[in-house]
Amino acid sequence: MNGQIGDRLHVHGNVVGQPDRMGEIVEVRGRDGAPPYLVRFDDGHEALVYPGPDTVIEQKARVTR
Repeated sequence: MNGQIGDRLHVHGNVVGQPDRMGEIVEVRGRDGAPPYLVRFDDGHEALVYPGPDTVIEQKARVTR
């Protein structure tokens, strides 16, 4: 799993009734886009995240020239 600053992290709820969580990667601390990531979640709090199998990275639209 590789992420870049600005990508969205989507953590699916892994228990019935648990909502999904969304956040933006604000810092990549691993090598070459690898975890851990500092994520600012939509509710405003920040956390250091090592994504699990219930997590998807949604890439920010990249500008190519």
